[in-house]
Amino acid sequence: MGELIAFVLYFVLMLGIGIFFFLRSAGGGDKEYFLGGRQMGPWVTAMSAQASDMSAWLLMGLPGSILAFGLGQAWIGIGLCIGTILNWVLIAKRLRRFSAAANDSITLPQYLSNRFASKSPALQIICAVVFLVFFTVYVASGFVAGATVFTTIFEIPENVAMLIFAAVLIIYTFLGGYNAVCWTDFFQGMLMLVALLAVPIVVVFTKDLDVSVLNTVYTYTDGGKEVTAAFTSNLFSAPPTEIINGMAWGLGYFGMPHILVRFMGIKKSSMIKKSAMVACVWVVITLLCAIVMAYFGRMLIGHELLPSGKQSMVFIELARDLFPGFIAGILMAAIMAASMSTADSQLLVASSSFTADIYRPVLRKNCSDKEALWVGRIVVLVISVIAYLIASSEGEGAQAIMNMVENAWAGFGSAFGAVVILSVFWRRFTYKGAIAGVLVGAVVDVVWLLFLSSTGIYELLPGFIASMLAAVVVTLIDKAPAAEVTAIYDNAMDPTIDD
Repeated sequence: MGELIAFVLYFVLMLGIGIFFFLRSAGGGDKEYFLGGRQMGPWVTAMSAQASDMSAWLLMGLPGSILAFGLGQAWIGIGLCIGTILNWVLIAKRLRRFSAAANDSITLPQYLSNRFASKSPALQIICAVVFLVFFTVYVASGFVAGATVFTTIFEIPENVAMLIFAAVLIIYTFLGGYNAVCWTDFFQGMLMLVALLAVPIVVVFTKDLDVSVLNTVYTYTDGGKEVTAAFTSNLFSAPPTEIINGMAWGLGYFGMPHILVRFMGIKKSSMIKKSAMVACVWVVITLLCAIVMAYFGRMLIGHELLPSGKQSMVFIELARDLFPGFIAGILMAAIMAASMSTADSQLLVASSSFTADIYRPVLRKNCSDKEALWVGRIVVLVISVIAYLIASSEGEGAQAIMNMVENAWAGFGSAFGAVVILSVFWRRFTYKGAIAGVLVGAVVDVVWLLFLSSTGIYELLPGFIASMLAAVVVTLIDKAPAAEVTAIYDNAMDPTIDD
């Protein structure tokens, strides 16, 4: 009963935030709905960016993988940590200024077009279509993750659990837009931090840990295949490809729209320094705690989880074992928070991309701000329905779609990462170079995934490198950008651009 009460209170808080910002911004337009009027403070920006980044993978996928196979699995977390820091240090402040200088752009595709003063909507439309496809699948995966947690904890039918999860998520995103998403992500990020800190700390003070059991080898069946879960305690004994791939994951941050939009929405670029400090401390602590928790979990409950292949349940089982019902419910709500904080951001970015990058520039060039606002809300519903149908479908086709989510990170990083970096650091960069970078990065990513995945190299690495080379070569071949384009770069470098 305590766990149920904690979950009900959590959902009420999320809905309350959505209703509050709906009433507060009733007279606002699409810029208010999709970017919060660029009024986010440093703390909310930082926590929202990180919460939207880390899904339930942080509390289930990563700890479960480490618990089963050892510390070599932590290299993805290390790569993500390094990528997070570099993204905040190198990109955040510049992107805030450049998006303001580039005709006050509110989406990444819009920014990439406005940055080069292009009158052609081609790149903007291509980017928006990519966003719609991948983010719809991403949202579907969030529905699945949320429903999985709900059914695991409360043993209710999966379709009912998914409806509850989706309904709460859709309502507060539909009503409150960017403000609601950021503020719910702020509280959800804090909840994730508390949960990940609480479990290993309590373990240290209340449990006897036997290191010798780490070497126990377990076997379990996964998808009809027998898996051996032997623990590797040496971080550096991982295969070279595993270390390289872990580092490659960090490159994805430079092309993640739902994270980059947080940089564009902060009130002033001068606030980025404080946001960066908060975000980097958060990501280091949470990833380290997730790793330590898995290490402890292997010693304490590995014998219960691994024979049945339930290693992803390590956080849930430790929370139930260490805390009374209500507190355990609050901690387990952190998994729901992780799923929601990622899905809501992706839902809003997909909606904003359609509205700002397809509807307004192509379908209804003279639409009002109010019309654009309600079109955005309707698109939130449409994408949610499609995502729900994907998530609730059965059979191999649905599983194949869900498997695409694992590659979406690589897709975004390959297509947009290098282009975003060049756009804020290279004055000579041209529109044709940007198009080449996006197209080549996306194509190489897909080709590598389909035909060269046997190499063991994560497709993001060759995709990112190919995109960077294509963008640079085409730019150098192309004629120098017009004075109008270089003026945008120069204005963006003026520190008073967003004062």
